[in-house]
Amino acid sequence: MNKGKSFMKTNNGWLVLIFCMALFCTLALPSEVMADKWDQATKLTSSEPVEVPGQVLPAGSYWFTLADSDSDRNIVQIWNADRTHLVTTILAVPDYREKTPEETIINFEERPSGQPEAIQSWFYPGNNFGEEFVYPKTRAKQLAKQTGRPVLSMPDEQASNAAQIKQASVKAVTPSGEEIALQKSPPPSK
Repeated sequence: MNKGKSFMKTNNGWLVLIFCMALFCTLALPSEVMADKWDQATKLTSSEPVEVPGQVLPAGSYWFTLADSDSDRNIVQIWNADRTHLVTTILAVPDYREKTPEETIINFEERPSGQPEAIQSWFYPGNNFGEEFVYPKTRAKQLAKQTGRPVLSMPDEQASNAAQIKQASVKAVTPSGEEIALQKSPPPSK
């Protein structure tokens, strides 16, 4: 009778071990697999300098990610090529594309000759909603005048402070320098 109990304890031990391993794989592995989907990590390589809000990135490779925040998914972080150094943090607003992109899409704003192109928006593959970058007010005024189109802006002093970036008031600056409040509209229906 002892042999039967010992056999059952051994089987139960194996079942518990297998269950725990299966549970671990179910909970731990998908988060690793989906990490890029959650933060939308995208490696961009450019042979020319490109402008992002607050600075010009020299030619090279950079990682664009959404900040790890459940409450605000419109903060973009730009990292160096091996993701060991945060280069800058940028405020963005949701942008929408009718057609869902299959690959990463970066929209550039053309600039006068001698100036680097500026990134206007970034779309992650499979998402209709992307991120339109918000430029510091002084630079947004220059860009709007140069391009003849409105450019999203925020106060200069908040643009350089990552802690204040979430509280920034976003407006559009017209080519004439006029500031226009943004209207919040519901997302398009599908």
